[in-house]
Order: sequence, then structure tokens, then C-alpha cells
Amino acid sequence: MSTLFSARDVTVKFGGLVAVDALSFDISEGTITGLIGPNGSGKTTFFNAVTGLCRLAGGSISIGGQDISGLLSREVYGKGITRTFQRSRLCLSLSVFDNVMIGRQNGLPFGLLDNLVRRRRFRKELVGHHHRVAGLLNTFSESLAQRIFEPLHSLNMIDRRRIEVCRALIAEPKLLLLDEPSAGMTPDETQEFMDDILKVRANNPRMSIIIIEHEMELMQRVAEHCIVLNHGRKVSEGTFDDVVSDPWVQEAYLGEA
Repeated sequence: MSTLFSARDVTVKFGGLVAVDALSFDISEGTITGLIGPNGSGKTTFFNAVTGLCRLAGGSISIGGQDISGLLSREVYGKGITRTFQRSRLCLSLSVFDNVMIGRQNGLPFGLLDNLVRRRRFRKELVGHHHRVAGLLNTFSESLAQRIFEPLHSLNMIDRRRIEVCRALIAEPKLLLLDEPSAGMTPDETQEFMDDILKVRANNPRMSIIIIEHEMELMQRVAEHCIVLNHGRKVSEGTFDDVVSDPWVQEAYLGEA
């Protein structure tokens, strides 16, 4: 498999605190990679660095051979990287459709001419967007697709998480970053949601996924490759079985001698 994403000596500092320390790894096209480690180990900070939400103090990040170090978030989005957040950033008063379409705002026509004069083209595009959003929702649940114009506050937690993933998928990314997508869900909902993630990958075989998740049983199920961080540094890398048998991981993450 070809390499899609590369991090080389990525370093992020907040004052005198080194949050990510010379982190290097590659992601192959069409794979699911688990990023694990204790709270405060630098996982979300790394996602923020990739997506332009915080600046690099050193190192480089590339996708498809293109260096994206230092790009703004909207520019990173344009290179094919989208993400979800651990804390929901959905607009509960808006409809399911509107929340998903926020993920396409960079590609939507907002000019006065487009919205007032070219009505026929606008209507055609709107129908196309409806079909696209409904198709994404249907990947997760037929019943969810039928609620496309309902306000988001009427949905339960698992469906809200699904909407967040659909919002990231609407841009047809090359790399999808999922930051603790099971946060706030029951164990049964979490199991069901992981089934959803596997469906998403099956429907997008060339798209790569990096997932941050604390539930190790779920990580074992979905991740083909794992990277373990501790204090901002990579302490182990390999298959799930490889990393959980590593003494460094047992001591630093699992708390075992």
C-alpha cells in the first residue's frame, strides 16, 4: 500500500511545555490507525497540529507527498483532511441536513448572483446535496436518513455522533481524523458505532482513518495499526497485539509492571 500521510519530527510547544515531542510515523492509504495513550499524552494536540489549529514548533506534516505544515485550517481541509472533535461542535437548533452541509461550506456558492438570479442552478445543486447527505446518513441508519430535516436536538447521542462523522465525510476526505468518537455513549451504543466506522471504511476503501479512542477492546477491533503516545512521545508502534504486549505500554498506559 502507498503512503498517504507522513509526520516527521512533529513538535508542538505551549510555552515551556512540550506537548508533542518529535513525533514521526506514516499512514498507508485505506488503513485505520489507532492513536492511543493516557490523558495529556498529546493525541488531540497532534490532531490540532495536523488541522492547522496550533502551530508546529518543529518538524513537518504531509499528505499525498504535499507539505501542509503551517497551512490554515481551511487550506488543510482543501488538501483532503477532515475531522471530528471530542466535544461536540454541532448546532442543535439547526436541522440534520444543515449540520452535515456545514462540512461543505468551502465549496458552496454564497454570492448574491448565485442565490438570487441563478435559481434553477441553485435548486439543482440543492437536490444534489440532499441526495448526497441522505446517502451518507443511510450508511449509518435508514431511520436517520428519514429525519434529515428534523432539528438536531431531537436526536440521541449516537445519532449526533453519526452526524459529526457525516459532516466530516461530506467533503470526501482522503484522511479522516476521529477524536474519541464514542465519548458520551453507552457501551452498547459504542459497539454499534464501531460497526458504523467499519461500514464507512468499506464504503470508502481508499480513505484512511486515524482514531483516538480509550476503549481498548474497540481499538483492537477496528485498528489495523496502533501508535502509542506518552508525554508527547511515541513509545510503541505496531499491531494492537504488538503494542499491548510492549512493557513500555503496560507501564505507561495500562499501569502494569
